[in-house]
Amino acid sequence: MLAGWRGVARTAVSGLGWASGCSAKRRVSTSWFPVGAAFNAQHQPQHHRWELGKKTGLFGVPELSCPEGFQEAQAKSLQETERLVKRACAASPGPEIVMIFDQLSDSLCRVADLADFVKIAHPNLAFREAAEDACRNIGTVVEKLNTDVDLCQSLRNLLADKEVLASLDPDTRRVAELFMFDFEISGIHLDEEKRKKAVNLNVKILDLCNEFLMGSHLPNRVDKHVLPEHIRHNFAVEGNYVQISGLNADSPDDLVREVAYKVFLFPNAQQLHCLEELLTSRNLLGQLVGYDTFAHRALQGTMAKTPEKVMQFLVKLSDKLFQRTLDDFEMMNGMKMKLNPMKSELMPWDHPYYSGVLRAERYNIEPSLYCPFFSLGACMEGLNMLFSKLLGISLYAEQPEKGEVWSEDVRKLAVVHEQEGLLGYIYCDFFQRPDKPHQDCHFTIRGGRLKENGEYQLPVVVLMLSLPHSTRGSPTLLTPGMMENLFHEMGHAMHSMLGRTRYQHVTGTRCSTDFAEVPSILMEYFANDYRVVNQFARHYETGQPLPKHMVSRLCESKKVCAAADMQLQVFYAVLDQIYHGKHPLGKSTTDILKETQEKFYGLPYVPNTAWQLRFSHLVGYGAKYYSYLMSRAVASMVWRQCFVQDPFNRAMGERYRREMLAHGGGKEPMLMVQGMLQKTPSVDDFVDALVSDLDQDFETFFMDSE
Repeated sequence: MLAGWRGVARTAVSGLGWASGCSAKRRVSTSWFPVGAAFNAQHQPQHHRWELGKKTGLFGVPELSCPEGFQEAQAKSLQETERLVKRACAASPGPEIVMIFDQLSDSLCRVADLADFVKIAHPNLAFREAAEDACRNIGTVVEKLNTDVDLCQSLRNLLADKEVLASLDPDTRRVAELFMFDFEISGIHLDEEKRKKAVNLNVKILDLCNEFLMGSHLPNRVDKHVLPEHIRHNFAVEGNYVQISGLNADSPDDLVREVAYKVFLFPNAQQLHCLEELLTSRNLLGQLVGYDTFAHRALQGTMAKTPEKVMQFLVKLSDKLFQRTLDDFEMMNGMKMKLNPMKSELMPWDHPYYSGVLRAERYNIEPSLYCPFFSLGACMEGLNMLFSKLLGISLYAEQPEKGEVWSEDVRKLAVVHEQEGLLGYIYCDFFQRPDKPHQDCHFTIRGGRLKENGEYQLPVVVLMLSLPHSTRGSPTLLTPGMMENLFHEMGHAMHSMLGRTRYQHVTGTRCSTDFAEVPSILMEYFANDYRVVNQFARHYETGQPLPKHMVSRLCESKKVCAAADMQLQVFYAVLDQIYHGKHPLGKSTTDILKETQEKFYGLPYVPNTAWQLRFSHLVGYGAKYYSYLMSRAVASMVWRQCFVQDPFNRAMGERYRREMLAHGGGKEPMLMVQGMLQKTPSVDDFVDALVSDLDQDFETFFMDSE
């Protein structure tokens, strides 16, 4: 999953005191040490690791040694912004304008992106609140800049000068056009009154998004006497109330899952109003700046391009999945009937549990059998080996300075190419701690760009996971799902490291949402290939390799009920499209949910529930939830065509870097896919790729029966 600032657009600033960027090649540092050992070592108390060396601030930014430093960082950024705006407005048409705009973008993003991470991940409340304020303040400035007529005019003059435009290289021209697009979707072409309205709507939407996101995670509570006494211990009891903060989807007790579903999803009037306001405000903004719907505005520049194309994709996929999904539901129903004959109708709270039971029964994939082979250090060495063979890249652990990281168990990795030297840094915030969000995420902290002095500003990212700490007797051991998530997030990180564009505005993962998930999902295919897993999966005590039949069973188990799982994703994506489609909606969001669920999922809607109020992806992926499915389709095609024969093929790895990773968002996403696949895939190609992934590999059955 990607996270990060969605502001001057895909925006990024100099002068915050970062360690200076580097030239084209950096020598190997003697302070680097092997990555596997860094993650399998027992973590030491802070005073042991940091008692020597000078003190700095978060990520090496001196100002951020205390929460108040965010105000200083903002002040410097806004001062730099003001200077660059004046410079841009005074500049003659030419490539210099694009460079100034990119510096302006960098100036804002280097505070906003960093703050976007700190506001949710820092263990200190004062730091989180200061970062939240910084995000809000920078966001307001961004919206004002996106409707600054004089600033826009300098860019418009450049794009209107045909002679100058023709002299621009393709990268510079595309970045200029992307900046202009950001102006246009913010309503720059409107009169002053409407521009102000657009700014106010953007600020309102930002606040509503924060409110909805917070509300989507709040628990619901119910009088404990309403629940049968024998199930109360499954929930948090406070006085006379039971607090329910999730769906308890893994509980083997049908009644526990049913109660959790009905209580946690019971509609909250305030959250319902917030969602309606958010959807209405987004629609008003979309129409104000000249689009039929918010979805039409949101899908500009994506692979799909239009909501009509998205719906065509989703409907075709749903049609192809229909019979397979029915078969999956029938299998789940049979299992429920077997385990609970008194109440055998399959309900929405049953899907995750019984699909898991079927997988476990058919393939014996108890996670505890796999964990000893997946120590965190071994998995990191596996990634290191894969990147080395495919891309000529190595990961090295580096000791952070005192104050540079926000928790003593955060690891800092240097990413080094065999010829190009140091490419950037990855901070690995992998371990559980109180108040840390339970989500796996990639954050851009600083984008890469070519600076005026010819040096390259190194990208900096954070990978956030929620792994258990090591114990006295063993290193951190990962379940197969955790291992796959690690590979997924590292796919985002490599995109950030290798998307070495001249302009920060399009660096790394600053690209269309439906393309941004391709590198991360592609990594899941590597994580599920025995030839890759066999390189690193060793029992942490005996050194025994993970047997091939266990990997095969694990891979095939994921195809059990996979059609129903995919159908559920189609339902979510369609719901997202309808909510961001034509307004007024004509019905309540709950009535739309009920209709869409019956048409695109198949399991019955449960009265007095409102799942959409927990649909937190409506914030970051509004009108773009389909991106997961479309990215998976592209990743599947890339895997089958380029890596399935040899997952370590260096020539294909270099082609993958050249065609898909190197451009960031500096090239049309479909052109990057076309360059990799040597053809332009159609909607039918996308659908066929996803459906073909559901087919069982019969070799596994023969192998397991031997």
